[in-house]
Amino acid sequence: MRNFIFIFLALILLPAYMSGQVIKGKVSDKNGVGIPGAIVVAVDSKTTADTDFDGNFTIKAKLGETLKITMLGFDALATKAIAGVMSVKLQESKDTELKEVVVIGYGTAKKRDLTGTTVRISGKEVADKPNTNPIASLQGKVAGLSVVNSGRIGQEPDIRIRGTISRGQTKPLYVIDGLLNDNIDFVNPNDIETIDVLKDPSSLAVFGVRGANGVIVVTTKQAKRGKFTVNFNSSIGVKNIVDKPKLADASLFKTLYDERLVNEGLPAFSYYDKYTGNTNWIDEISNSGATVQSSNISISNGTDTNKLQLNIGNIVEEGLIKNERLEKTTFNLNDEFNVNNNFKIGTQLNGYKAKLPSEGNFGSALIATPIVSPYNADGVYYQLPIQIGGAQIGNPLIPVNEEIKTKINDEYRFVGNAFAELKFLKDFTFRYAFMGDLDVKKGRGYIPLIDVYAAETNQVVPYAGRTLTNVNQYNSNEQKWQQDALLTYQKSFGLHNFTALVGRTVSYQKYENINGSVNGKINNPIPNDPRWWYLNVFPFGNSETRISNSEQWDRATTSNLARLLYNYDGKYIFNASFRRDGSSELAPVNRFQNFWSLGGAWEVTKEKFMENQKVFNYLKIKGSYGELGNQYTTLHYPYLPNYTEGASTVFGNQVVPAYVFSYRADPNLKWESVTSYEGGIEAATLNNRLKFEATYFNKLTKDLLVIVKDQNNEPFYTNAGSIENKGFEFSASWSDKITDDFKYSISGNLTTLNNKVKSVYTEGYSIYDGPSITRAGDPIGSFYGYVVEGVYQSYADILSSAPSTVGSYGPGDLKYKDVNGDGKITPDDRAIIGNPTPDFTYGFSLNSEYKKFNFGIDFQGVYGNEIYRNWGNGSTFAQFNYRQVREDRWTGAGTSNWEPRIYEGSDYNKLASTYNIEDGSYLRLRNIQLGYTFDTLQIKDFKIQNLKIYVNAQNLHTWKKNSGFAPDAGGSATQFNVDNGGYPLPLVTSVGLSLTF
Repeated sequence: MRNFIFIFLALILLPAYMSGQVIKGKVSDKNGVGIPGAIVVAVDSKTTADTDFDGNFTIKAKLGETLKITMLGFDALATKAIAGVMSVKLQESKDTELKEVVVIGYGTAKKRDLTGTTVRISGKEVADKPNTNPIASLQGKVAGLSVVNSGRIGQEPDIRIRGTISRGQTKPLYVIDGLLNDNIDFVNPNDIETIDVLKDPSSLAVFGVRGANGVIVVTTKQAKRGKFTVNFNSSIGVKNIVDKPKLADASLFKTLYDERLVNEGLPAFSYYDKYTGNTNWIDEISNSGATVQSSNISISNGTDTNKLQLNIGNIVEEGLIKNERLEKTTFNLNDEFNVNNNFKIGTQLNGYKAKLPSEGNFGSALIATPIVSPYNADGVYYQLPIQIGGAQIGNPLIPVNEEIKTKINDEYRFVGNAFAELKFLKDFTFRYAFMGDLDVKKGRGYIPLIDVYAAETNQVVPYAGRTLTNVNQYNSNEQKWQQDALLTYQKSFGLHNFTALVGRTVSYQKYENINGSVNGKINNPIPNDPRWWYLNVFPFGNSETRISNSEQWDRATTSNLARLLYNYDGKYIFNASFRRDGSSELAPVNRFQNFWSLGGAWEVTKEKFMENQKVFNYLKIKGSYGELGNQYTTLHYPYLPNYTEGASTVFGNQVVPAYVFSYRADPNLKWESVTSYEGGIEAATLNNRLKFEATYFNKLTKDLLVIVKDQNNEPFYTNAGSIENKGFEFSASWSDKITDDFKYSISGNLTTLNNKVKSVYTEGYSIYDGPSITRAGDPIGSFYGYVVEGVYQSYADILSSAPSTVGSYGPGDLKYKDVNGDGKITPDDRAIIGNPTPDFTYGFSLNSEYKKFNFGIDFQGVYGNEIYRNWGNGSTFAQFNYRQVREDRWTGAGTSNWEPRIYEGSDYNKLASTYNIEDGSYLRLRNIQLGYTFDTLQIKDFKIQNLKIYVNAQNLHTWKKNSGFAPDAGGSATQFNVDNGGYPLPLVTSVGLSLTF
């Protein structure tokens, strides 16, 4: 009887024992070192666990059940659950990049299953770099991605993917955790898990009218199942100016200025005895040793049902000009809850509070005369001599010391989404997400009264003639809302594999701004105290001077989308996308537009005839074609023009203005369209150590949205013109290890780009934008002016040369070329004198690991473009400081054949010409880092999982040929790489640590 009872109890308890057994084990690499973060899945029990820092795991599963163990960088492994402590070893994967899952917009896909060109960057690449904008750290990292950084704190880089495709906006679309956005300011680099750069039509067409400029997809961090971790990282850096422009000192300035006065027959300057300084104004206004500090903490907890992560960061960065300062606190909350195996919900919230910098500039420091000291003996600011620029620019220290400090600019931003995802009928997944973005900016400014010392008259006078204080105030509010409803079907039938997506997305954007200003009273100025910096500043403000303005607009889009990813046996791959966009900003006749793409790929190495070859480990041939859209324009509701004042008439004693349309609109306006195609190969060889990718791309933008002058010389808004961008992208990497202790990798990329304007409007029609021109047959934004052949050496030289009709000139002035050969110099002799778009851009990196040390170095550069120098040219009628090279000016026959004489009697030498053109090619040592990761045994007693310390140097040196601060400058679509004096790109040296508990 007793035996029967035991048998009976065993039969009852055995299923419970089999289903509830606690399985323990350790996952390690082939050397026995534990692998943290590996995912262990019990196939039948549907339970999961992650390995801890030492590679240990505990999971609830049945004995004999299959456990699947996966870890990025290692081949997946299936093994049976056994009693006791399991020991599992994973092998390093040789094709990790191909197996990784990338975000392609409204979903994910294996990189191996794509027909286009996407690039993934790990969040680690941007987390430990001293840049508040994460895309700034990608300069030189991605083929086809142009990033031009500015040294200004908080300023967005100039970003272009595969060239300038429009005369409107050039930057790409950002998608942050599913929300489509036009900037990435609210994302802390430390919160980023991955960045995916989408460039090809097969991945961009699904974004419709917002996809033509390329897309950058950012995924923020999520908690890992089965782990509770706390991570803290912090860094502090020091910024310094390098490559300062070389300017004349006081001695050289006096020499050159005296020479000018003699050349023009003017009396000598009689106040040198009152101006005895020798001031380098760049040094005076610079914040030497500006600091940048960053601290971040993240708390992560993951269970079988819930993954919660909270990140909080703080950034304090000083500018290169005194009193510039950015303070920014960010947070990121990411929570995902599995209600059951088929239904999950989640929420994400990003936000920040920032005190924005009051930006200064180096413009006045580049041109202010050096003979003036900053202060007189009584500590009063010197006024620049009226005869030497004083009427046009003030003492450069005044804005820096007095006006920057009287500006208050704050920004508050909250970006979030909530979603629900349901899996049903085994192969279907429905996801609904609601997303929002609220951005509030507000600020106040105060213009004080400042005394300056005018040495010519020995008087203290108001700075800039200002006798009234002033207060200005603004408040702007921008809202973005988005709803996505997406249905995904994923199924395999034998060798056929399908992933189909259909969806609907609706978005709404609204912007409001109101601003105003008020002057103080003559005898009752507004106090220099923030308590009084408001428009209704009773009793100080003069209400009769109060003015206000406002701006507001909104727009909505509704879109249907579909995508199919198909492969047969992993060998033959097909992608198709479709999107139909409707916009409130277009007239009903063209309110809806369709966009689409097709792509195909062939993984050659999966064919039987490739089985015995020893050359390629992987080879794929790919191509895609599609029609993309571009809705970016400087005008909202372009088919409904605003009014502007026209002629006026008199009614009684009143003059009454008439109002007319600001332009005439084409009734058939539609969004710009981009026909894009590409073809290329991906390959891996030498046991997957060498990987290579080559792609040819071509993008043709048609029906550009532009304002032109019609046959009546009236502004006309229409679709006109086309721009072509084509080129090659190459990227390669080599990774290997010399010993188990020493590993290294080398990677590089190169992009060629040929940009050409195919048409503008009517034949011969050109668009002028400063020194730049956009016309058919030339690159967009080309520099336009006269070709300098040298300097006239004598009157005989003038008589033997083609006569000029573009101004008065004499010996020592620039000699312009008769380009059209008509025997005289006229405006028709202007030609393309420079191309701001490089022939190619490139970047290369070296990374190595020796035991616990790691070292990385990055280079980046461009070749074949020009810069237009728009400073230091004597391009105004005022007398400013000289560039140092002017000491080599023409002073008589044979003394110079490039630097003209010192003469301001005419503007002949100030015309746009090749004299202003400088070589824009450069090579920059972009980043160098040395780090050390402590051995686990060294820190285990402190309950620390991981500790890394590092030193980093950014922009260490740039090999360049231009005379300004930096050899690259952003700008608009039709005027870029124009050097207006700019802002230095600083050398940043920093130290940091990353600590995980």
